[in-house]
Amino acid sequence: MPSNKSVSDAPIVQFTNCRILRDHQLQREDLWVREGKILNPEKLFFDEKGSADVQLDCNDSIIAPGFIDVQINGGFGVDFSLATDDFKSGIDLVSQKILSHGVTSFCPTLVTSPPSVYHQVLPQISVRNGGAHGAGILGAHLEGPFISKEKKGAHPEHCLRTFEAGAFQDLLATYGSLNGVQIVTLAPEMRRSSEVIRELTKRGICVSLGHSVANLSQAEEAVQHGATFITHLFNAMLPFHHRDPGIVGLLTSDKIPAGRRVFYGMISDGIHTNPAALRIAHRAHPKGLVLVTDAIAGMGLAPGRHTLGQQVVEIDGLNTYIAGTKTLSGSVATMDTCVRHFQEATGCSVETALEAASLHPAQLLGIEHKKGTLNYDSDADFLMLNDSLYVQATYIAGEEVWRQDVLGM
Repeated sequence: MPSNKSVSDAPIVQFTNCRILRDHQLQREDLWVREGKILNPEKLFFDEKGSADVQLDCNDSIIAPGFIDVQINGGFGVDFSLATDDFKSGIDLVSQKILSHGVTSFCPTLVTSPPSVYHQVLPQISVRNGGAHGAGILGAHLEGPFISKEKKGAHPEHCLRTFEAGAFQDLLATYGSLNGVQIVTLAPEMRRSSEVIRELTKRGICVSLGHSVANLSQAEEAVQHGATFITHLFNAMLPFHHRDPGIVGLLTSDKIPAGRRVFYGMISDGIHTNPAALRIAHRAHPKGLVLVTDAIAGMGLAPGRHTLGQQVVEIDGLNTYIAGTKTLSGSVATMDTCVRHFQEATGCSVETALEAASLHPAQLLGIEHKKGTLNYDSDADFLMLNDSLYVQATYIAGEEVWRQDVLGM
């Protein structure tokens, strides 16, 4: 049947012989794409009397939404918390390299830094669509400096700050600007944090709770003021205690406002979180789990010394420590590795593992109408994977941006 071009002259691509992740299930059907969006084939057939211009045989691959990494500090020798002259080329390099790991959108993350670093770096992080040049940038994630000294983890203590009178103005002065900022991680037990959470939320910025000694009621109050995320659950917070479960207790709290979901990041690298802890969190609150890499500049490089903002970090196998200590400092795991480890550790379904890296982060950021799903009219950012969840090809806006060489497909 010839294509009807009355609606659009753009070519229609039909991906056949695949299993598509849609509505939480792998469904054996074709995927139709035009002008960077996923098409409803019924409308195409019945309203336009159209058909495909190009058919691609997917060799029984899984097709899943592209992964979204909301916490990545750098990789491949690039550190997003360093104000370098070639910062833009660094961010371009990382966005290019993570395509092979299935990441189609990400939030470049800055750890606690001096104000001068934020003032230099943030203007160079612009929200942009992905493409052949690399994964899309959804906005910056600012992790600190308004965090707890006791739970600073790998964050430099001399750069930590508290909220003074006029707390929100203090935050603005520290960062220089909130343009292009998507997430701010702070410690909710700090005085005046409630007003900051309300102001950030009002501006559409996601507030995440982390690097904190907050008790459960402080965490619940933060959620009531608008916080929706927990930064790397279990890491850099008070351990779970049965009389006061702290931030971890948000996973089963009955004080969450109606209609609100609290999401939580997990570094599923086999190092940061014991598989049993991963299973506990997943079983307690499966729909809130968001896989993050928390990757540092050393991701993709040989073991040795690298940086994380103001600190020197040593990589030993999959372990990353602040040099000379046993303090963990980010990970060197890639997102596809985290997805596979999560599925193996929890025994969850393939669909659940894939959604933890796609649908859930999109829901967290309120962009699930265009990212994180393969629903009709959403962005055609998707992956082809084999049954073991290894990425075979990455597509952004319907265009192939990376393919595994050995496939011969």
